[in-house]
Amino acid sequence: MTVKIFDSADVQNFLNQVAGFDQAGGNARAKQILHRLLGDVYQLIDDYDVTPEEFWSAVSLMNELGKETQFGLLAPGLGFDHYLDMRMDAADAEAGLSGGTPRTIEGPLYVAGAPVCEVEARLDDGSDTDSEVMWLTGQVRDTQGNPVPHAQVEVWHANAKGGYSFFDPSQSDYHLRRTILADAEGRYHARSIIPSGYGVPPGGPTDRVLAALGRHGQRPAHIHFFVSAPGHRHLTTQINLAGDEYTWDDFAFATREELVVDAKRIESPSEAELRGLSGPFTEVVFDIELARTEDPEQQARHKRPRALEDG
Repeated sequence: MTVKIFDSADVQNFLNQVAGFDQAGGNARAKQILHRLLGDVYQLIDDYDVTPEEFWSAVSLMNELGKETQFGLLAPGLGFDHYLDMRMDAADAEAGLSGGTPRTIEGPLYVAGAPVCEVEARLDDGSDTDSEVMWLTGQVRDTQGNPVPHAQVEVWHANAKGGYSFFDPSQSDYHLRRTILADAEGRYHARSIIPSGYGVPPGGPTDRVLAALGRHGQRPAHIHFFVSAPGHRHLTTQINLAGDEYTWDDFAFATREELVVDAKRIESPSEAELRGLSGPFTEVVFDIELARTEDPEQQARHKRPRALEDG
């Protein structure tokens, strides 16, 4: 089929009508964005001769993504999360802002309201006795190397099977999730277990989209962080554990070189005793640098829908 109708007056007038340009009500920005989006899709249908069968198959897939609540899973896989980070990095560069631990994607699996602990926390509930004990520690500093006292460090990660509490009903509430208030020197400590990477549900809609692109849906073992302190820019980041098969091949494009951290196994009984542990463990050290800012908006995480978070 070689018919091209997108540039015709009839289609352009129709597009304006669909976007509500002929209506007084509604949201002007929403109209502009939808007009652009629909125009791009209409033109794509023209350019690639998309058939009704292909179009309605795509609609069915989107319905399935919604039913399985996988839009938030597919978005990072299609690079949207990383692209937003790239834009924020570019905006920082344009404004002359530099320094600090790099940001990377938040992902869809944060849950608000994790228990708050002073300086040291235990993230796991002790139910996974076969997993390697992890001792996670570090210091929050500013870009001049000065400690940031009492910084707030929110941590969350998957269990040994790649599942996250709240979204995985087999886990206890706030399992592997804590908010840690660092000490006067900006230091924080957490006992947990080494997380596993995970893959998108096999055969599901996200997996099928990635398979159509010739891509996998695997993530490496990683640990998420929100880090904040008055007078400093809020940081959304995560670390990937070095040596994972997918450390440099993350389907969500979250890996940054500065955020790949070695996990060091320690078998010394005296070192274990110093940390209140009874056997060998793996230590993960993640020191964090926060850039200063007087802008209150930059001191808080950006607003978006999150589990159990109001607004």
